[in-house]
Amino acid sequence: MGVVGNLSSEQIEFFNSNGYIVIESFSSEEETKEMRDRMAELLQEFDGASSTVFSTKDHQQLKDDYFYKSAENILFFFEEKAYGEDGRLQQPKELSINKVGHALHELDPVFRKFSSSEKIKGLFFSLEYKRPTVIQSMYIFKQPGIGGEVVPHQDNTFLYTEPTTCTGLWLALEDATITNGCLWAIPGSHKDGLKRRMIRGESGTYFDNPPPIYDQRDFAPLEVKSGSLVVLHGNLVHQSFENLSSKSRHALSLHVVDTDGCTWSKDNWLASSSLNAYFTLYYVPAQI
Repeated sequence: MGVVGNLSSEQIEFFNSNGYIVIESFSSEEETKEMRDRMAELLQEFDGASSTVFSTKDHQQLKDDYFYKSAENILFFFEEKAYGEDGRLQQPKELSINKVGHALHELDPVFRKFSSSEKIKGLFFSLEYKRPTVIQSMYIFKQPGIGGEVVPHQDNTFLYTEPTTCTGLWLALEDATITNGCLWAIPGSHKDGLKRRMIRGESGTYFDNPPPIYDQRDFAPLEVKSGSLVVLHGNLVHQSFENLSSKSRHALSLHVVDTDGCTWSKDNWLASSSLNAYFTLYYVPAQI
């Protein structure tokens, strides 16, 4: 197979204890620039007509076929505050997009190259994944002045396997600070279990439990430089605040699940039939 683990025992211990690790200089300046430039090209090609608004505060929108179709496409989602009272964008489309998702890792060669790189494979080999599969990808802009809040959540809520196996990767494509909306996490919260699930029903998505109440004093900021990778346990509680600064905070997010010895839930928002559309990074067959 040829995959080699690239996390140290200290990093794995920190991850198991805290539910996250920060790997500085995971990507080079050239690699992050290549992804930013590629996204600029995709935005240039985007006509701005076919899209919708994305907000983590309103999941009623997830009954929208546009969102479901994004599982197997590269689609564009505008910021909640991008529009004025007249229904028009208040700034150029390039400064109005919340995110692009959710199949960049499969359909675009630049993002596919990063998502299937040896360093990504080595990371999951270190975490003892047997058959890691990239299930979704997002380019997140966190636009200056209007970059939307992402409320506290756990990734396993949205991408559920039995047993739970989701791990989030968050690559900073620009410096992420408290000022421009960096990630915040509750260290060790992954040990408290999954609090709720988002389920896809006939009329859209819904949560099986109300949102938990978290003490904001428990959150720690994860300020990182461009090129740093944040690895997030699927049960880790994390969030980010609005970006009210004049600087954007671009990032690439990947979510990976294990598909060996685990069952993909058929009532995830990303339908089970879509699972075959994504690629497996490697496979370690069981020892007989």
